[in-house]
Amino acid sequence: MIEAEWWDYDSPDEWAEAVAGDIGFIVESATDARDAALLALPSGAECTPVLKRLAKTKLPWKKVAVIPTDDRLVPVSDERSAVRALAAALIPAGARVLPVATDNPDVALAGNAADARLQDLPWPPDLVWLTVDGAGNTAGLTAGPDLQGALDAPKARRAVGLRADADDGRVSLTRSAILSARTILITLVGEDARQVLERAIADGHSSKLPIGRVLAEAEQPIDIHWYA
Repeated sequence: MIEAEWWDYDSPDEWAEAVAGDIGFIVESATDARDAALLALPSGAECTPVLKRLAKTKLPWKKVAVIPTDDRLVPVSDERSAVRALAAALIPAGARVLPVATDNPDVALAGNAADARLQDLPWPPDLVWLTVDGAGNTAGLTAGPDLQGALDAPKARRAVGLRADADDGRVSLTRSAILSARTILITLVGEDARQVLERAIADGHSSKLPIGRVLAEAEQPIDIHWYA
């Protein structure tokens, strides 16, 4: 049974402030304990208010490395690049934002390259922050021909390539990489996304949704921050 604690908020500002505060606490705890922190973060539009608040927080940013939970196989200059968005938000604060994806149309080779880059980082991440959309997708994991490979990848494997849509492939953390994190935090916006996640959690191993398939194997408690 997935152990999840829900945190509900009355406004997007309250939500963003609380999430940024939680991430700041994780950074402080990690740097106190290990003199470094590794964060895997999403970059969608709903994350922007949290990232802006986080960047304004006084933290030991020079000891923090940031990777995207997933990214499209596009140049870093492309506006759709996750690492570009994360870099714009957090490099001015002093964090190191590390690219994972390469501009490579071959998703298998791109996944191998991403995995090799992540193998060079101290592991596990101190935080993996997940978002969930109305279809139950998370961290670039969508229903499709490559999902099972991301779910069943060996524990040592940290990233895989995925055929995301007709335009771009992407790379994503594997399920085992996500679940290796010391802390997993989920943020949700809207009633539809909440209902999807509640159903995925209730279905557990029988869930057909990517987020349900990931969380069914989780052993650590998970905090979920939501506002309508």
